[in-house]
Amino acid sequence: MRLFSNAAAMALCLAAPMAVSAEQAPRWSAADDAALSKALADPHREKDRARDVWRHPVETLKFFRVHPGMTVVEYLPEGGWFTRLLVPYIGEGGRYIALNPNLTRGNEYQKRIMANIAATFPPKAAAWTGQPAERFLAFNGEEAPAALNGTVDRVFIFREVHNMLRGGYLSPDLNLMRHLLKPDGLLGIEQHRAKPDADPDYTDGNKGYLREKDVIAMVEAHGFELVGKTEINANPKDPANYPEGVWVLPPTYRKKDVDRAKYDAIGESDRMTLLFRKRAWK
Repeated sequence: MRLFSNAAAMALCLAAPMAVSAEQAPRWSAADDAALSKALADPHREKDRARDVWRHPVETLKFFRVHPGMTVVEYLPEGGWFTRLLVPYIGEGGRYIALNPNLTRGNEYQKRIMANIAATFPPKAAAWTGQPAERFLAFNGEEAPAALNGTVDRVFIFREVHNMLRGGYLSPDLNLMRHLLKPDGLLGIEQHRAKPDADPDYTDGNKGYLREKDVIAMVEAHGFELVGKTEINANPKDPANYPEGVWVLPPTYRKKDVDRAKYDAIGESDRMTLLFRKRAWK
């Protein structure tokens, strides 16, 4: 798999092929289906499959127009749930890049757990996927080389916009993502969804839930335009109003065994799934 070491990043980025716009990207094909089916069956995903019913990985990646051979960036890959699927799916011709926040505005706790991803992520990703650690490219936002700009097909933010907002790195990192994307490159977002009339105090990021209209407005203000949205990750059973935040629901179960049966009956959170295109500045 063409996943590159950080030491070679600059030269490899400069040698990247000519950009292909989102409009020119190939349509979904039988070969894509076969590649995704194979990736879903990868033995490294054995423990992940129980959540497929809630995370809808096939439908999500189809909606995000992801194809084998693409260069993709995953923001805050955390435990690697989508990493273990994306890496085998994009295949030998693809590139996977992990991106952690630009921490120039982060607090000490954030810096401690998210800094130095270039060193900490590759060995974790190797264990997650069975790929050699030296093949993984990873950066904190401020460390991404300029040579990467305009080389990325897709950027993904899976359930992390609330952390970007409350952590103070939403604006710098959205700007970075826009620079990384090819002309007309696409940004896919999955995010815990608050009710449309939720109080602003509840949707400041600290409960995990954000209003869909607010997410769209924030992203579009940073040089993107909404391409579409889908309800594939919706859950109408979720009232999205927990004082303790979204983390009372599975898989986190913040309240441990308290009301566990109730939360099991609800399932994982209601989520918006949005697709944005990099907009050319006028």
